[in-house]
Amino acid sequence: MESPVFEEIDPASDCDCPGCVHWRRALPHSWSGRTSTHPAAHRALALAAVASATLGTGHAVPAAAAPHAPHRPGVFAGDEPDSPQGGSAPLHGPGGRPAKPSVAPTPTAITRTEIINRARTWVAAKVPYSMSAFWSDGYRQDCSGFVSMAWRLPGNEWTGSLAQYGERISKEELQPGDILLFHNASDPANGSHVTIFGGWTDAAHTHYTAYEQTRPHTRRQTTPYAYWNDSDRYVPYRYKDVTPEEPASEPDGGTPGAPAVTPYPGAAYFGPGANNKYVTLLGRMLVARGAGGSYASGPGPRWTDADRRAARAFQLAQGWTGADADGLPGPRTWELLVTGEGEDVKDGAVGPPPASHGVPGYPGRALFRPGADNAYVTRLGRQLVRKGFGRFYTVGPGPRWTEADRRAVEAFQRAQGWRGGAADGYPGPETWRRLFS
Repeated sequence: MESPVFEEIDPASDCDCPGCVHWRRALPHSWSGRTSTHPAAHRALALAAVASATLGTGHAVPAAAAPHAPHRPGVFAGDEPDSPQGGSAPLHGPGGRPAKPSVAPTPTAITRTEIINRARTWVAAKVPYSMSAFWSDGYRQDCSGFVSMAWRLPGNEWTGSLAQYGERISKEELQPGDILLFHNASDPANGSHVTIFGGWTDAAHTHYTAYEQTRPHTRRQTTPYAYWNDSDRYVPYRYKDVTPEEPASEPDGGTPGAPAVTPYPGAAYFGPGANNKYVTLLGRMLVARGAGGSYASGPGPRWTDADRRAARAFQLAQGWTGADADGLPGPRTWELLVTGEGEDVKDGAVGPPPASHGVPGYPGRALFRPGADNAYVTRLGRQLVRKGFGRFYTVGPGPRWTEADRRAVEAFQRAQGWRGGAADGYPGPETWRRLFS
């Protein structure tokens, strides 16, 4: 049976006119009676009539992605997975330009570092969300197309077919490059979504770094396990063809200042949640290059803010700015460290490590995250207002964590002279100490 043809009208994601702003707020939760007078708000999507037998996956695909369910109480609208998706399709889509000859016809082996690095390319490019458009690499610009790209699959899959390329695992087995998949089999167009697991952000494993494709574009952010909503319906999967990474061993004796034979292990080995010998090696090299002031104790195998501050101090010493000095060691940072090249960190450039414990009243980072609703958020907001950072609040402050709280905290942190990850808008112990001192 053939699928009918629909026309989809979407507001422009980058237009600030009143009409587009209104419909971006109203859609997709209000599907009926939508129109817009702004030219940029119209996008006609002709869904060609196709027989399900031609899809080649054995999965029935809905004729068109329906809107998501109404906003759920207690869940921020901005955290809903606004991710309608297309069905299974070849690279570049039906009728698109053919795939490059180098693209393998079957799934190929890939390392975890490669998966995360591929995911980061879309984050950096801020690939716009679309269930009908295809990025220059041939993959569809929706949530399942994003995973298909990161896993380097031979075509574009959807949430109903991705599981065939993976094996189900437990929460405890999750590693960077695995996915969290929710396929709503009874109504595939309603809520189905998939994210890429980038690593735990806390020791209790309540939050993780999620790479995902959702409106308005690809994003990377700390996310509660397993997701903001429908959390109990997300299932962890591991790509069947992921290969283990065995970087070269440290030289005998592990001399901190001379690990030239140790190649860059990959971005997945560094950042929140990382716990491995390469974090220790990084810290020792940074100490040898003058960044030891960042550490109160250590370095050690578990990634901490001290590692980030030390790495950023070294990057700044090279004259790098912006994303090149984010405190996360990339291949160039690692190369300079292992070869002993580049500039050392000057005395005092790092400064003393911020307080990490013993701060009266600080309840912990988990109390200040999207979805948090507690008295500490109210207390924080009221103190920010007293300190002169209340301009971000239109109402409140109140117990529910909002973007206004984050922006106020960020402004306070920047007023301390902090930049980058130290001014991310989420209060740590030192932010709390200075705010209430």
